[in-house]
Amino acid sequence: MYANVIIEYGVKALNKTFIYRIPDELKDKIKVGMKVYVPFGTQQVLGFVIELQNSNNTGFEAKEIIKIDNTELVLNKELMDVGAYLSKITLCSLITAYQTMLPSSLKIKKQEHNYNLYDEYLVLTDKLKAMEYICKYPRRIAQIKTINNILEEGKLNKKEVSSEIFKALEENGIVSIEKVSKYRINNDNINVIKKTLTKEQESVYKSLDFKKHDTYLLYGVTGSGKTEIYIKWIEKCIRDGKTAIMLVPEIGLTTQIAKRFYESFGSDVAIFHSSLSEGEKYDEYLKILRGEVHVVVGTRSAVFVPLKNLGIIIIDEEDSSSYKQDNNPRYHARDIAIYRGKYNNIPVILGSATPTLESKARADKGVYKLLRLRNRVGNAKLPFIHVIDMESEMKKRNMIFSDFLQNKIKEKLARKEQIILLLNRRGFSTYITCSNCGYTYKCHNCDITLTYHKTTNNLVCHYCGYKKIKDNVCPKCHEESLNYYGLGTEKLEEKIKEMFPSARVIRMDQDTTRNKGMHERIIGDFKKYKYDILLGTQMISKGLDFPKVTLVGVINADASLNIPDYRSSEVTYSLLSQVAGRAGRSDMPGEVVIQTFNPNHYVIECVKENNYDKFYLQEMNFRKNLKYPPYYYLISIKVIGKIYEKTIENSQKVKKYLVDNLNKDTIILGPTTAAVFKFNNEYRMQIIIKYKFDDKLMDTLRDIDNIFASNKDNYLEIDFNPLRI
Repeated sequence: MYANVIIEYGVKALNKTFIYRIPDELKDKIKVGMKVYVPFGTQQVLGFVIELQNSNNTGFEAKEIIKIDNTELVLNKELMDVGAYLSKITLCSLITAYQTMLPSSLKIKKQEHNYNLYDEYLVLTDKLKAMEYICKYPRRIAQIKTINNILEEGKLNKKEVSSEIFKALEENGIVSIEKVSKYRINNDNINVIKKTLTKEQESVYKSLDFKKHDTYLLYGVTGSGKTEIYIKWIEKCIRDGKTAIMLVPEIGLTTQIAKRFYESFGSDVAIFHSSLSEGEKYDEYLKILRGEVHVVVGTRSAVFVPLKNLGIIIIDEEDSSSYKQDNNPRYHARDIAIYRGKYNNIPVILGSATPTLESKARADKGVYKLLRLRNRVGNAKLPFIHVIDMESEMKKRNMIFSDFLQNKIKEKLARKEQIILLLNRRGFSTYITCSNCGYTYKCHNCDITLTYHKTTNNLVCHYCGYKKIKDNVCPKCHEESLNYYGLGTEKLEEKIKEMFPSARVIRMDQDTTRNKGMHERIIGDFKKYKYDILLGTQMISKGLDFPKVTLVGVINADASLNIPDYRSSEVTYSLLSQVAGRAGRSDMPGEVVIQTFNPNHYVIECVKENNYDKFYLQEMNFRKNLKYPPYYYLISIKVIGKIYEKTIENSQKVKKYLVDNLNKDTIILGPTTAAVFKFNNEYRMQIIIKYKFDDKLMDTLRDIDNIFASNKDNYLEIDFNPLRI
């Protein structure tokens, strides 16, 4: 017997299988999808078994598999096929695809760390011997009490017994240790809560066909109760003996939705996201692999979990950019979910209050099935939206807060109601410049300015992570003439505390949620009314449900609108609509204050009117005229390297190869400098491809990718359907 094995190295030159002989002692144990140790050159490496066969047809003598790494971890046929599909649609190596599907603790790598966690119990080795010991040593009261406790309970937690007693009983052959596998995350004590659907929710619930694959777009206004419908659909799956994947875009949302799912399904839920420790991820993955749970709630990577007998996949807030992975492989969770939906012949749900234009267009054409929720649950009404022109406010020296927003904050604080403030930029100041010589702090590795974080007194690059301590004097002219420009959440927090000294303020952004459990803590504390004002970046804009929030303020609505990208209007509409939806979610009416320098922009007007359909039609017209998605597909090719001249030269060669090999009606733009031209000491040139159909495209891109696999000066980043260009 022989096995085709793909080894741990992700380089394109080794993107192929190698044949190994299976030793006799492993013939009945080796399975496709197992992780094994094999000899490779002079080294011992890890790999996945891709295929089993009876003969070696290579003409070369095959080396022997050394051992199985983990008999429990086996990628089943579905996940093997998902990996092959992921490799095909992103042009990544097969081993990279399989690595992406696993948590860090289970990836192919040599590691000594054992992530298994156990409770240790004392058990009697011989009951008769224990009784004799009691009779022989009646004065050893503590030891006899321990033996009697074990006789009564069957076993005793080792933590309840002193080390001296345990050692004495063990040395006399009375007790031994029994290890019981233990999970770090446990939710057995949650009270199960059942909710009744409204008539509108019930109608949507009954519209789903569980017996075949369809992709559904659930388009419902904020506060319309999409989560409760998700729960009812999943309950139906579990009754039918099936399982469910529920994806959410943000870790903060995972915390809140996981709590609601625990209330519905108790310990039948596993959670899966990047803020879990490696041990917790290991536990949750094994729970799923062993079939111990029916429901998985998680962020993007949870789309790969090894649930058997899938019945439904749900992607909540499907318009979120966090479902697209920025690094290799550059996949979108929606594509993987739909592939698994077809594979298992099950429904896939895309839910949002502000669907992507691509999803809405597919629903309009009948590619997706459209489900609508037009009303909020209960007595809740959509909030009233005020738009404030900041140009006139600036004349009054109101740089951050308009008079109107200040008065509204005072009013809500006086009523003991809560407030959410959005500023989609973290840090204290966007950049620091010397007024004497014009020097501006820039990243040493990237072609962008450094953001100042006052709490740590650090200047930080938000792209590569470079940090340096801020000087008190200009490093160029040595004058004390540094000026701080721009506004971040850290500075906003300082200003709020100055203006409203009695208000209890909490900030939620990447800086305050770095430590484990902080998402959950901030959301929980705000919900318990330990704070009056929650301010933060876009992570506070979606999915969060706080009944006492009656005011939402958007400090700089133009921040995302002015980004030079074809999706900037869509991103802005979604962000503003979603954060507005945090207000007035109970019987208390909500208000939203949007501060902008572009009050007459169609995006702002559509948000004010809460009119997604109007925005959709106008934006679709723009996309059609400029040949952008959903009318055309996009591909971004970045040519990246440390030598400026070589990067320019090779990008021009790529352009020529594309022009010579693609269909004539395919549009090829560039090469031009990428949005961030220099990143991590590497130069980046970009080519954009726009196409409707091109039968030569994939072969051409694969050829270029293979050519650059051995290029010493440059490498390629190929991104299909990029969210930013």
